[in-house]
Amino acid sequence: MEFDLENLFYREEDIPAEFTLDEEIHQREFLSNGAMHPWTGKSSEVFSPICVKTKDGLVRKRIGSYPVCTEKESMEALDAAVKAYDNGRGIWPTMSVADRIACVEQFTQKMIAKRDIVVKLIMWEIGKSFADSQKEFDRTVDYIYATIDALKDLDRDNSRFQIEQGIIAQIRRSPLGVVLCMGPFNYPLNETFTTLIPALIMGNTMLFKPPKHGTLLHYPLLEAFQSCFPKGVVNTIYGRGNTIVPQLMQSGQINVLTLIGSSRVANELKKLHPKVNRLRAILGLDAKNAAIISKDADLDLAVKETVLGSLSFNGQRCTALKIIYVHRSVATTFLYKLSEEVSKLKYGMPWEQGVVLTPLPEPQKPAYLKECLDDAIAHGAKLINPNAGETKESFFYPAIVYPVNAKMKLYREEQFGPVIPVVPFDDLEEPIEYIIGSAHGQQVSIFSNKTEVISSLIDPLVNQVSRVNINAQCQRGPDIFPFTGRKDSAEGTLSVFDALRSFSIRSLVTTKDTSENKALINKIVEDGTSNFLSTKFIF
Repeated sequence: MEFDLENLFYREEDIPAEFTLDEEIHQREFLSNGAMHPWTGKSSEVFSPICVKTKDGLVRKRIGSYPVCTEKESMEALDAAVKAYDNGRGIWPTMSVADRIACVEQFTQKMIAKRDIVVKLIMWEIGKSFADSQKEFDRTVDYIYATIDALKDLDRDNSRFQIEQGIIAQIRRSPLGVVLCMGPFNYPLNETFTTLIPALIMGNTMLFKPPKHGTLLHYPLLEAFQSCFPKGVVNTIYGRGNTIVPQLMQSGQINVLTLIGSSRVANELKKLHPKVNRLRAILGLDAKNAAIISKDADLDLAVKETVLGSLSFNGQRCTALKIIYVHRSVATTFLYKLSEEVSKLKYGMPWEQGVVLTPLPEPQKPAYLKECLDDAIAHGAKLINPNAGETKESFFYPAIVYPVNAKMKLYREEQFGPVIPVVPFDDLEEPIEYIIGSAHGQQVSIFSNKTEVISSLIDPLVNQVSRVNINAQCQRGPDIFPFTGRKDSAEGTLSVFDALRSFSIRSLVTTKDTSENKALINKIVEDGTSNFLSTKFIF
């Protein structure tokens, strides 16, 4: 397509009506202790990465604002969550699994009713294409229902008694306590809910802090949280993370920290907790996923998967391919084909049909990426594709950088944007040594048509990363597969099934196998007086 950044952005009146927000959304309330509390204090304005043409030039479109609460409100929310959990004696943690599932199902139906506005807000807040915003919403709903099904399966397995060595036992999973949930901006609904929903359905109470970019899209869902769950079970906190979160951690009353973000932030927060041995952390952190393209790889396939892996949602995915190792003998051909494919990608506004490349939500990101390119050029690299790194306000055109070496930022730093660093290699030991020396260990992609090459890479790499992808890009899904990482890339494991285990602990009730004890157990089960000690079967 013809390259033209001057006409990238629209005048406001030219934006198709079906994609516009009816009005700016100014959130002046927050959910805490079962009530929507009015907010009259400081607020933060939300400006979209989508600019509009005005007589004064390009201006980021304002779409609303949200509360900037203080430590006072966040501690009150914590108190509400602690009270709702009540040392495991609250309504929610002692509720039957079937009843908790019913609450989540009711919430999901109310969530679906808000699909249109939430999808638009995903698009406007983070610049994700309208089609991908729809996919994110729908995938989140599918994830919730899959979680419900997984919990039913788990509960069915646990609905029986075991007798071993004269001991009768029933083993179930019980909640951990108060969960502090903080999601990322790149998948502000899906990634947040893949931790929030499992934590919730297992009986924990929640403090939920929306991401800085992607805050407003959660506002339409607050009424559903309020009406579907008992008082104090779900509480929202707003404000600057470095202001409100430290005090929460220092209280010692957070039992689980779940964060999708940087390892630096996670390390700092964990250190603040006074009883680290009581804190469980479920973390999705940095990644610098590599692709290894051998000399016998199908280059057309490798190029296709590299483009998908490195540039889907502008490369703003933790699972994105962020550094490409290509055998020197095929590097020239690979780069030519890669450049050709990148030039075919449609760029533009998120509502445009078939658009792939869109504006970046982080205001400082284009400048950072430009620094990375300048640094690479200064250390001997070249920009391979036409228009590489061209910028217009919030938009940054993808750049293929070659040859990248260890002196460059792009060699180690996670660029989290549309830049593709390519490193030539002569021996497979070189990319293996890179991955071994990396602080990150999430995934790797291997491209080869020779079984001996693939097998020689699988065995060393499965002990360095959590997932090895053969002739395919790195990715999270399907959601039933485990999603985790080694080193500084993750702590804990997520999947539809694993998340239920991550946010709970195995607990058991036992007694000696005597006629008197069996009579007691039978009486409790028959009368249904315990939600834990039960043989009820959820269909």
